[in-house]
Amino acid sequence: MAYQVPEPKIFACSQSMVLGEKIAASYGAELGNVLFSRYSDGEFQPSFEESIRGARIFIIGSTHPGPENLMEMLLMIDAAKRASARHITAVMPYFGWARQDRKDKPRVPIAAKLVAKMLETAGATRIITMDLHADQIQGFFEKPVDHLFASTLFLPYLKSLNLDNLCIASPDMGGSKRAYAYSKALECDVVICYKQRAKANEISHMELIGDVEGKNVVLVDDMVDTAGTLTKAADLMMERGAISVRAVTTHGLLSGNAYERIAKSMLTELIITDSIPIDHNQKKIRILSCADLFADVMHRVHHNTSISSKFLM
Repeated sequence: MAYQVPEPKIFACSQSMVLGEKIAASYGAELGNVLFSRYSDGEFQPSFEESIRGARIFIIGSTHPGPENLMEMLLMIDAAKRASARHITAVMPYFGWARQDRKDKPRVPIAAKLVAKMLETAGATRIITMDLHADQIQGFFEKPVDHLFASTLFLPYLKSLNLDNLCIASPDMGGSKRAYAYSKALECDVVICYKQRAKANEISHMELIGDVEGKNVVLVDDMVDTAGTLTKAADLMMERGAISVRAVTTHGLLSGNAYERIAKSMLTELIITDSIPIDHNQKKIRILSCADLFADVMHRVHHNTSISSKFLM
């Protein structure tokens, strides 16, 4: 009799429960039962309400701020390890703290490295994530990291728009590699925005490298936080003669005055994934779900089949 690989168990952190339910449904499984107990001072404790001994489990949870989201993932991994789970895969659609991937001035932490070490110490045996802020973060781990690209979601949508005179743009120099990958897939030109910051989340000056006159521009980036860079870039491009400006960003942090800036900007549309739950009441925002992508990769990981097609731009 052929050996049947036991099906994995899928759980979700509280901050990603909606996405977790979508991923589990796409996988063809029920989301596992986790009880979250909370003390009056705010301390919390997750508890798996079913046996996971010897099982492969997937724990779904984005680690966007505040810090309790990361802490919840760490506690669930630790609980799974102590409950004798065989494989513990942290499925992190958004890997938080990734912007602190190096020392950009003296006496600051490298938070992305610290988070990687904490996940491994807690007991994670594999990480699945999407569009890291910096590719080299994969090297912070000693465990396998499956780094997926949301371009597998965005490119079909952009092609469906059938835009003439398409042009891909990067809102900063750091995103030029991503912009060139999109331009290659869509066979179009690239322009780059050069910006200078007065401090975090505050732009002092922006210039455009390239010509956007008469073109439909698509800005690509890994995340949108306060939307200051994207909206300023969109306004600048419209001033330089662009027909329209859309933005494709994987992770919608949308903090501060982001919604107001987007509504008042020259952006035609902001396309994001549901890697981070948002209060969606903005006409300009379109959300593409990443649930099928993660469910497919989880299935391939469990059955030891190739996932290299999900790494390609």
